[in-house]
Amino acid sequence: MTTADKPQKQPKANAKAVAALAGVSKWTVSRAFTPGAYVAPETRERIMAAASELGYRPNLLARSLTKKNTHIIAVAIDEVKNPHAMRILDAVTKQLQSKGYLALVLNITADDDYQSVIEMADQLQVDGILFFANTLSSELFEIAHSLHSVPLIQICRNSDDHLNIENINIDGFRAGREIGQLLMAQGYRRFGYMKGPDTDSSHLLRMEGYQDALSAKNFSIDLMLVAGKYNRKAAYQIMKAYLDETSPEHRVEAIFCENDILAIGVLEALHKAGNMRSIAVVGFDGIDEADSPVWDLTTYDQQTEKQVSEAIRRLTGSETEESSEWRQGRLIVRRSHIRH
Repeated sequence: MTTADKPQKQPKANAKAVAALAGVSKWTVSRAFTPGAYVAPETRERIMAAASELGYRPNLLARSLTKKNTHIIAVAIDEVKNPHAMRILDAVTKQLQSKGYLALVLNITADDDYQSVIEMADQLQVDGILFFANTLSSELFEIAHSLHSVPLIQICRNSDDHLNIENINIDGFRAGREIGQLLMAQGYRRFGYMKGPDTDSSHLLRMEGYQDALSAKNFSIDLMLVAGKYNRKAAYQIMKAYLDETSPEHRVEAIFCENDILAIGVLEALHKAGNMRSIAVVGFDGIDEADSPVWDLTTYDQQTEKQVSEAIRRLTGSETEESSEWRQGRLIVRRSHIRH
């Protein structure tokens, strides 16, 4: 087929062509496609018919840029394989779309160069950044604010005090205390804790709350395991090594894992060792996998949808609620915290 034989791509219809066919001004066409703008019903019907005939679609992004409001919110996220991260992303995209916004997902990884992904958000002139990752570093914070000075809210984590940004997070200290009290009520006397990344625990406060509950009854965290990341295989390997090196009579009786993925890795290691219920295990996040009859994992549901709603209200300029219900999660009691 020669170049002459190839079907030629038809140029896109524009507002001027729609206006000419409908017998109105280009300005009236623009108003017809602007939510909330008044156009006489019969005129709007005529414009929509002309647009349909010509295959016209308004360039919403270009129009938004002229108004300095793109209705795009960037979502910076890492640990994308973590089911809890996917749960957050699902809630964010649904809630933004219901408000007429789009989500621009920025995959932030620990070893990546933040500059390129934040520059992408800057070029699209996003209206805000919702940050959901393990740690908001000073470097990333400075990059985000030096480029476009967009509002930035961190969700499900606390940031360092010197960053002075808004945080939407549950009361992790209270959650940790509830878990400590739950385990002590079972009569356990030796307790462990498993972290993901070895970051400052103040980002979550779960460990502090757990430790506070234990110390109130003259107990302490006897074992600290660090997986290095929120990864099931990493948790499995760390726990397996602990079981291999420690005789049953010297092991902890209960362990609180910083999230459900770590807890499942711990349960897998216990299963491999011959008795999945020989140590009590509690997770955190309330992911769907925790409800599996295989794991029957006792966990703490952050009810992240509420946190997402609050963060989006603030980023989009909507009226925020005075109540702090979004700060409260709920303990989900199953069977994994009970030793057999």
